[in-house]
Parts: sequence; structure tokens; C-alpha cells
Amino acid sequence: MFTRRHFSAAVLVIASGVVASPAWAAPPTNDTSAGATAATIGFSQSLDTSQATTDAQDTQANADCGAPATDASVWYTVAGTGSGVVVDVSASDYSAGVIVATGTPGNLELVTCGAGTVGFTADTGTTYYVLAFDDQEDGTGNGGHLSIAFSAAPPPPTVDVTVNPRGTVSTRTGVAHLSGTYTCSDADSIDIFGDVSQPVGRFTIRGSFDIYSEGTCDGTPQSWTADVIADNGKFAGGKALTVAFSFACGVLECTEGYTEQTVRLSGGR
Repeated sequence: MFTRRHFSAAVLVIASGVVASPAWAAPPTNDTSAGATAATIGFSQSLDTSQATTDAQDTQANADCGAPATDASVWYTVAGTGSGVVVDVSASDYSAGVIVATGTPGNLELVTCGAGTVGFTADTGTTYYVLAFDDQEDGTGNGGHLSIAFSAAPPPPTVDVTVNPRGTVSTRTGVAHLSGTYTCSDADSIDIFGDVSQPVGRFTIRGSFDIYSEGTCDGTPQSWTADVIADNGKFAGGKALTVAFSFACGVLECTEGYTEQTVRLSGGR
């Protein structure tokens, strides 16, 4: 039989359950540098950083980086083995950044930093501190689902650029039209810039061009074209010397290329 006394006790139990303080989620164990997670090449982790905090050590690590914020930060360490390391947080569901530094927390020296993905050469015998954080570039915080991966850096980029020996020129505007190919690999982007010079009478007409591309360094030949406007007159039909430099850049380093080609421009003088 459920008596008044039992009812009073039940109410007391229920009331106690209602007013009891809820259990809040705890910050990740690597929320501060003291609990930094040791990582090696091949290490990856998915982590809820919504309860992660930021502190004075984060601020000091960010001093020479200048990220807009270091919210929801978590720490990792990597022991250098003389090879390149890539840290990738681009698969996180918020705008995440990475700071890499050496020294001791509170007195760290910046190695590199950036949003999404960074790379660095990890010298043998050196410990590297890696800070992953919500940089608030997307205008929101605090953290979320961090996806972080440590991988070996790719080989140095390769690049090869050609300039076709024949081009055209507009007889009305004097603009030269050049073309060629480039092949690059192990690079995120390529930048090709060149100078074009052509003797016309007693003068030398000069102009330049610049071509930039991302996501095309897959090892297959790619075509490029450029319109070259002269700085001091008009190009004309005839021979013109083209000198082109190229830079293919990956996450860790860039490779430079160079080519020189005499181009015959078809068009009227």
C-alpha cells in the first residue's frame, strides 16, 4: 500500500532529482600543454573540442602567428626524426587552424602556422608542440568535431614549363598571344610568370604575364595561354624573346623552373 509517508518520501526523491546539478561535459584530456597527446607519423584522431578552453600559453604560442583566435584549443607533441611532417585539420566541421612551435610552453618559438594544413621539417632530437584550435574564420566558435591527422610530407614538387615557338599578335592593339604547357606534381599550386621583349626599329618593346593555378599539379600536361600587353608600345609580327619562370609549391616547399624561348609572332608590322 502506497501510504502518505511513502508519497512524501517519493516526492522528496523526485524533487531531489529535479534540483540536482547536471553533469557537464569535461574538456579533452589534451586541453592544456601539460596533457599534450603524443603523435607520430600516421596518427589521426577525431575529438570533440566543444568544451576545450584557451589560456595564456595559447596566447603566447599565437603571438608570432597572429591567428584571429585560439579558442577550443588542444595540444599535441611530435618528436622530430629528420623528416617532413604534415598536420591536417581541414576535415574538421569548423574553421580550424594549427600552430607548430618548439621550446617550452609559455616560451615557445613559432615554426609555422596556418589554417587547414601546415607542413614542417621535424629535426631529429627536437620536440614540436602542435596546437589545434578554432580560429573563428567562419565567424563562430567554440570548436566542434576536430579531425586531425599527422602524415609524412610528400616528395619535393616537380615542374616543367614549355612555351610554344609560335604565337600571334593583334595588329590593331599590339597585344601578343602566347601559349604553352606545364607539368607539375606533388604541388598545391603553380605560378608562371614571364617577360617578353621584341626589338621594333630602334626600340625594344617589353611586356609581362602571370598565370596562377591551383589543383592542377597532378603530373599530367596542362595547357596555358597568356595575353601580353606591352608596357611601352605595341608588339608586332616577328620574333620575340620569352623568358618564363615557374614555381610549383606544395605544403612544405616550392620548386623553381625556368625556360627561354624565341617566339615568332604572326601578324602585320
